Amino acid sequence: MRGAADEAGVLLMSKLRKAPRLSMPDVGADGWVRLASLGGFLLMWHVAAMLFDSTTLPAPVVVFRRMLDEMLSGLLPLHLGITLARVAVSFLLAMVVGTAIGIAMGRWRQADLLLDGWLVLGLNIPALVTIILCYVWFGLNDAAAIVAVALNKIPTVVVTVREGARAIDRGLMQVAQAYRLPRGLTFTRVYLPQLYPWLFASARSGLSLIWKIVLVVELLGRSDGIGFQLNMFFQLFDITGILAYTLTFAAVVLIVEAVGLRPLERRLTRWRS
Repeated sequence: MRGAADEAGVLLMSKLRKAPRLSMPDVGADGWVRLASLGGFLLMWHVAAMLFDSTTLPAPVVVFRRMLDEMLSGLLPLHLGITLARVAVSFLLAMVVGTAIGIAMGRWRQADLLLDGWLVLGLNIPALVTIILCYVWFGLNDAAAIVAVALNKIPTVVVTVREGARAIDRGLMQVAQAYRLPRGLTFTRVYLPQLYPWLFASARSGLSLIWKIVLVVELLGRSDGIGFQLNMFFQLFDITGILAYTLTFAAVVLIVEAVGLRPLERRLTRWRS
């Protein structure tokens, strides 16, 4: 028994002190594949615009020219910055609160039983209802907008993190306890790394969901932001403006994914290999 415990301890300490040296994937090749895919999308768009020859489907070059004009006028950077600020605050609030609740529900059965009904309710309330209620309760302001977006995202974070907390390797936790590791070190170096894949799954789905809800929030009750501008373009039937603002915001989200989330995930989860 002592020999087995020593072996487990050696395995744990090796994971704590040094991650295996892995050759990084060929990011350049992956990047070219993604660029080629996006290029194919632009080509199909251009061909479709030529075939239909309609104002309802402007060509990519027309949309890009409009994007440049809006950039130079200062309107697009202004509204984009406001929307991204709302997305960032809502995202951080949802991830922090959702992660804490998810860990508690995954670790303690009583907490899971107590909050499970609330979780099901939160998952099934339409986002539009939450947005309207927050505006009625807190007024047409940024605080109400951010709370509405966060409330719509928190349940999905809780569901994902709860499953990750249930999948924690109890053997590693017992070894950490046997070697009397401090609670803080056990949480950050043994417990939390096992949650990273689940946290990144929540972050990815969160970004794709939150920015969509933020646009609805801005469309319904704010006087600035990308959603407000899209509403204005809709009233004017300005398809080019709608596509210009939408593609700009989508490009920012793709950059955040490629430059921020993906490299960070590779770095934090490489120990699993």
